[in-house]
Amino acid sequence: MDAPNSTPDERTPPAAAPNARGPRLREIPLRLVIPNLITVLAICAGLTGIRLAFENRYELAVSMVLLAAFLDGIDGRIARMMKATSKFGAQMDSLADIINFGVAPALVLYVYVLDQARSLGWIAALIYTIAAGLRLARFNVMADRETKAPWQSEFFVGVPAPAGAALVLLPVYIGFLQFELTLPFAYASAVYTIVIAYLLVSRLPVWSGKSETSHIRRDLVFPMILGVVLYVALLMSFTWEVLVVTVVLYLCSLPIGARNWHKRYGTLTIGEESAEKGLSEIDRGV
Repeated sequence: MDAPNSTPDERTPPAAAPNARGPRLREIPLRLVIPNLITVLAICAGLTGIRLAFENRYELAVSMVLLAAFLDGIDGRIARMMKATSKFGAQMDSLADIINFGVAPALVLYVYVLDQARSLGWIAALIYTIAAGLRLARFNVMADRETKAPWQSEFFVGVPAPAGAALVLLPVYIGFLQFELTLPFAYASAVYTIVIAYLLVSRLPVWSGKSETSHIRRDLVFPMILGVVLYVALLMSFTWEVLVVTVVLYLCSLPIGARNWHKRYGTLTIGEESAEKGLSEIDRGV
């Protein structure tokens, strides 16, 4: 029975306590989930490539590894476009990279050709995977630094891991062109794998193409677009031939990029240090 002087507005029901129903789950915007979903798809592609390699479906295996590299290349850009970058996404992306660009290419290459070289082939695969992990760790350390050298927006230190994954599969591309997989070819592939591993952890300045100061002349825009269309068309029609040529051209461009770095930044200063000394500091910081 209600008190004589009470009114319905003065009553406080027991269920009105603020935490009576427990903590409320925080809702996450959908735009924050999409980049992470792309990263998960990239992991699935890389792991599926490993499975296909063990099933001797090598062309599909390589295609899945390259698809993983493509997805990894767009997830960060999509996150920035959608303003959905987060520390969780960055950590997720790093874990995906070691699978897609370290483990998956090494195992696909080993199952396809390096196993013929026996212990040397396995050692080469191990060295490449470890080098990819070191390369990714160095990239994360450099990205977290508050002060960065001017050239770091335009050049990588060492070949980036996604490019390394595409480069190290060159023996597989050649094999798809009906090249006989002999024992000397297997040993040569092992040596080549170790060379790519070295390029990953080297201090070689590699042009990144991400500089905001890079521009293209207006009259070259349409020819460049047509060139990209032609490249994609050739890639769809002559996939392995185009990939072999692409790898060779990329490797040939590395000395040119390093020469441009030394020409533009080798004699400039970063604070009180030369650019060359600043490059050495990066390694000591790791």
